[in-house]
Amino acid sequence: MKKVLFLPEVVDQFLEVAEVLYQKGYLGFKEVAIEYSERLFRDIQTNLPLKVKKDAPSYFKRYGNDLFYSSFSANKHTTWYVFYSIHEQDGQIVFLVRYLGNNHVIAHHLVEDLD
Repeated sequence: MKKVLFLPEVVDQFLEVAEVLYQKGYLGFKEVAIEYSERLFRDIQTNLPLKVKKDAPSYFKRYGNDLFYSSFSANKHTTWYVFYSIHEQDGQIVFLVRYLGNNHVIAHHLVEDLD
């Protein structure tokens, strides 16, 4: 059995995503911004164990050791990157989400390790 857990600071990031999308005018209604954030949360919670995982670049070690990341496309302009560690607890595989970022903010850190 597999489950996905989020650090409290990552849960806060989802709230910040909704606020930024509304405040900067990317989404015109606060309710729509909240729905977007909730949909992203559910998508990660449901599908992270099914996604291809990649080793996280060294820049992201600030969020933990032995991290992986997977991507989630929100639309044609935005891809979300989920950074997580994998643990076993009571015979269950636990994906612990430690950081969330999107291509507009962190893409250059993903490319740096490819050089």
